[in-house]
Amino acid sequence: MAKSQNIVHQYYKKQLEDGLRILVKVNPYLFTGTEITLSPQNKTHIRELTFDEHIFKDLEADGFEPCNPLEFNLYLSGLA
Repeated sequence: MAKSQNIVHQYYKKQLEDGLRILVKVNPYLFTGTEITLSPQNKTHIRELTFDEHIFKDLEADGFEPCNPLEFNLYLSGLA
């Protein structure tokens, strides 16, 4: 298994009709990740998640699209 620093994470986002945005980082080897939920009032909720091997099909079925790692990390660090 690859060391954690050598893993290329995959990033996804979804914009909901009510203005809520969800960004997800997935570790494709360990099926773990981070979800950032951004409310229209600029409140941020971050949680660590564990996925199963179907996560990529689930994200696609739920309307998530790939996003830029920089976008995810700006919100994670509070700079966006």
